[in-house]
Amino acid sequence: MQKKHNSNTVKRIVDICMTVLLLFLMAYQVTGEVLHEWIGMGMTALVVIHQILNRRWYSAVFKGKYNPYRTITTAANVLLLLSFIMTAFSGMSMSSHAVPFLYGMAPVSLARRTHLAMSHWSFVLMGLHLGMHIPVMAAQMKLKGKTKTVINAGFCFIAGIGLFLFLRSGWADYMFFRSAFAFLDYEKAGALVFLENLLMLIFWAFIGGQIAAICRTDRRS
Repeated sequence: MQKKHNSNTVKRIVDICMTVLLLFLMAYQVTGEVLHEWIGMGMTALVVIHQILNRRWYSAVFKGKYNPYRTITTAANVLLLLSFIMTAFSGMSMSSHAVPFLYGMAPVSLARRTHLAMSHWSFVLMGLHLGMHIPVMAAQMKLKGKTKTVINAGFCFIAGIGLFLFLRSGWADYMFFRSAFAFLDYEKAGALVFLENLLMLIFWAFIGGQIAAICRTDRRS
């Protein structure tokens, strides 16, 4: 029992670290090219560690029955892994500092568009992935009455701001290969860049949480 608890604690720490690094990676105008590449390498290492820690999950993918919740979470996890792999590969193909010996693994023009699209897909899918754990975490907290209502209302309000920022950001153009370059505001304060990215991540976590809650309710009915 203690071993399982320790394993879950390590997984949560890795998830938190991945989330923090993701926010830094999406703030290229703050970190600059060199730091962006090295943070990307750190993120790649954490993704590998995350897969090792969750190896039992992969061994059970083709076992048992699939309800809506398991189907959606499995699809989200697989798509997130694929997007991470493509982001890392395309990023290394353009690397000039962290792994310059891998430069040119793919044509730079193709790598640039792929990296731009897949990094933003990774962000969205990471938000959904985190959000799908919210109902379980909320159940463990045993929130009731006004406290639960206030927290839900606050989460919904913050998610609304994140939706507004996401729609204004033009990220959809990057995600669907409609733009080859990211248009970044280098005059914006670094703290504001991180805050806006965090709010957008919370929006997608909110969507993931709602999907998970609906699936869990349907499973109990």
